[in-house]
Amino acid sequence: MEPAVIGARLASSIVGPLIRKLFQAEGAGADPVDKPVRVAHLVSFRGEKRTLSDKDLHKIAEELVKRAAHSTGVEELLPSFEKQAVIHAVTDSLRSLGTLEMDDVQAVRLGHLALSQHLRAQNRTATLGLSHDAVTLHAGVLDTACLHILNFFTQRSTFVPRTLLEQSRGIEELTRKIDSLITRSPSPADGPFEDRYAHYIATKHGKLSIFGLDLSGAPESWRLDVAYLRLNAAADGLSGTPSLVPADHVLAGRNRVLLRGLAGSGKTTLIQWLAVSTAKRSLDEQLLYLYGLVPIVLPLRTLTRSGAPLPTPDKFLSAVDCQIAGGQPHGWIDRVLQAGRGLILIDGIDEIPEDDRNDARRWLRELLSAYPDNRWLVTSRPSAVRERWLTDDDFAELDLAPMKRDDIAEFIHRWHKAAGISDRYATELLRAVRAQQDLSQLATNPLMCGLICALHQDRRGYLPEGRKEIYDAALSMLLFRRDRERGVYKSGPIHVSEAEHIQLIQKLAYWMIRNGRSEMTHCDAVELLRQVLPAMPKVAEQGTPEAVYKHLLVRSGLLREPSADSMDFVHRTFQDYLGAKAAVEELDFDFLIANAHLDQWEDVIRMAVAHARPTERTRLLTGLIRREDASRRGRDRLHLLAAACLEHATELAPAVRAEVQERAAALIPPRSPDQAR
Repeated sequence: MEPAVIGARLASSIVGPLIRKLFQAEGAGADPVDKPVRVAHLVSFRGEKRTLSDKDLHKIAEELVKRAAHSTGVEELLPSFEKQAVIHAVTDSLRSLGTLEMDDVQAVRLGHLALSQHLRAQNRTATLGLSHDAVTLHAGVLDTACLHILNFFTQRSTFVPRTLLEQSRGIEELTRKIDSLITRSPSPADGPFEDRYAHYIATKHGKLSIFGLDLSGAPESWRLDVAYLRLNAAADGLSGTPSLVPADHVLAGRNRVLLRGLAGSGKTTLIQWLAVSTAKRSLDEQLLYLYGLVPIVLPLRTLTRSGAPLPTPDKFLSAVDCQIAGGQPHGWIDRVLQAGRGLILIDGIDEIPEDDRNDARRWLRELLSAYPDNRWLVTSRPSAVRERWLTDDDFAELDLAPMKRDDIAEFIHRWHKAAGISDRYATELLRAVRAQQDLSQLATNPLMCGLICALHQDRRGYLPEGRKEIYDAALSMLLFRRDRERGVYKSGPIHVSEAEHIQLIQKLAYWMIRNGRSEMTHCDAVELLRQVLPAMPKVAEQGTPEAVYKHLLVRSGLLREPSADSMDFVHRTFQDYLGAKAAVEELDFDFLIANAHLDQWEDVIRMAVAHARPTERTRLLTGLIRREDASRRGRDRLHLLAAACLEHATELAPAVRAEVQERAAALIPPRSPDQAR
């Protein structure tokens, strides 16, 4: 344990009265003086006005050490002789105040940490031979004592305040902050588990998978503290125009935030960053408000995969497959949340079926009612929930902003550095992105920018045009080139062509979309393959459905197992793209049109237009704009969706394109606030 942690466990209500006993009481009506006062003249254990004996000084030191040892759990680690040695060392250090050559103003200017080091230097042999825990305890107690000593000096009516107003205020503020941190400190019984949990969170979420890195011989994941790119979020400004704030500062000054962001915009990465930074306490000045909080990461896709009710707090860790859930002390999570120490990170409202979202909101409201004083961050795609969805629950709503020109440049250079590729290629790609408007528009979120980097490297500088072409090339790279690059193209008992691979995986994707899921159980995936394989005899004869599933999981680069009993896509975008391909091949256009009002189908329908042939596009887009909907707002939404699909319709009957554009023109710009919503 660090000395600073010990200081953060000792409240001023405990330390302050003990420290005041070290100094002479002020006389009534004392006036400010023009000159500083030597510290040695202020102490109460020296001189003619001595009121504190050596025995009293020892008792003060003993009380400080005992309080610190108990509050941090060090008490159980130190044998009694070491605790006595620390008490004697603290006594000697405090006694050194009586021989200091400096005055009170110099001490305040020096600062509490430097003063503590100065006092320890007066008797360097006091802690010789002691264990690391004992030495740390001595340093922590003395650091804390010196902070309160300086605070005492600045609060005296006779203190010379000129030129030291800022330092005095800083000391007072630091004392208040430490007191506020006391409530965020675990009890000695909970401390060991919290240290273990913090390490678990930092390890589990401390790696970031960056698309395409594994194709070039670089590691498949990158340290989050190296890879994280700070993006911005847009909040409503006072003038009504959006103001940008760093995305990882969205909870600064706000206890509850709903953060919206498009697919691939970095919502989950932000949650990883906040969780890891809080767990490791590696916080910059703007994130210090997270100090002492306990991050709890709750991906809704994981919580809802079994169809069971959303968990109560005591089941949070087991519900997200936390490997150390069984080690948590009884009632630990309740104590954390009751103390307002929770950083609750709820990821992916959009990744659960629309019919389940009201249940999720009720669950969230019950948590807020039971534990109101924690920090809450909820993420979603923009279209998944209406505006002001959580405003009644005091949530601020912000939107992740697209990457700016400088962000794109930084991402491209970091990607190439991580991949171990010459910066010359990064410069060439950056030049291409800036020269081609379509490419620069695609590169405004981290997922697409990673795709572009990987394809540029894989194709030696040649880049496909358009979103569909980029996805097709990326799938080919993942499904075929990936194994060839790794030298495992012909290894293993199962050999599946690229086309067969896509056919199998798109079946899984379409099942997940139809069932409103972002995860699929292992058993369901194997059973679905069992139904599909008879139509693919060349694959079926090579192994069981279980073996084929394992092959897809290991070789595709598109699937992963977030737990032993579940499977999902590495990114929802690939699920939507492949599911749309399956829907088009199965001629499910009426089914797509019937579900077009549901936000989780919007990207699927856009991708379906890209996959469809010209006559199929006509059928799909005509169905969208002519579908009768129960409300005017519903019809408007379908017309705007049809208009958004036009960028993917490379070939389309002119009359259909004109009709879609005409419907959209009646809505853009909106004629009223209600229409804008």
